[in-house]
Amino acid sequence: MSDADTHKEEMKKLQAKQRAKVAEATDPGRGLILVHTGNGKGKSSSAFGVIVRALGWKKTVGVVQFIKGTWITGERQFFDRLGGVTWHTMGEGFTWDTQDKDRDIAAAEAAFAKAREMMESGEFDLIVLDEINIALRYDYLDIHAVIDGLKARSDRTSVILTGRDAKPELCDYADLVTEMAEVKHPYAAGIKAQRGVDF
Repeated sequence: MSDADTHKEEMKKLQAKQRAKVAEATDPGRGLILVHTGNGKGKSSSAFGVIVRALGWKKTVGVVQFIKGTWITGERQFFDRLGGVTWHTMGEGFTWDTQDKDRDIAAAEAAFAKAREMMESGEFDLIVLDEINIALRYDYLDIHAVIDGLKARSDRTSVILTGRDAKPELCDYADLVTEMAEVKHPYAAGIKAQRGVDF
């Protein structure tokens, strides 16, 4: 048997295996919970990519940002111009900038109250809770209250939660957990964040 024939046979077997997997999969009848975490870049960027995918299917999308405050980002400017995304930036900035735990807790709680309202409304197919894992890491939010909020969401609503150091309880509850691993980062070499690449 030639290499081409061997390859074709292997691919036929793989195709049959994949088709069987697809045939066995079921629709859960509810939105999914996705967690993007890890110490590497790309957690929020990946979530914004899913937003583009959802908009391509004419889905309704919302974003609640927990940490970034007044920081101007390319993705926010893009979606503001494009329209179709309900966006709430609720945080007051990076935790090392505010240096006020009570204010940070109040901002995180206000952001999650807005997120709960959106998740329970039945108006959204996808909601991104950007950097909520940071608020959880610093105990600005209670993990059990967040999971209760996720459980109370509308059946139609999928939620993506981003930020490093996702709590184990959240990872256990989620349908998908992706961990971004840092291999190399320009900041470690003293290169400052680049507009249009990093933010």
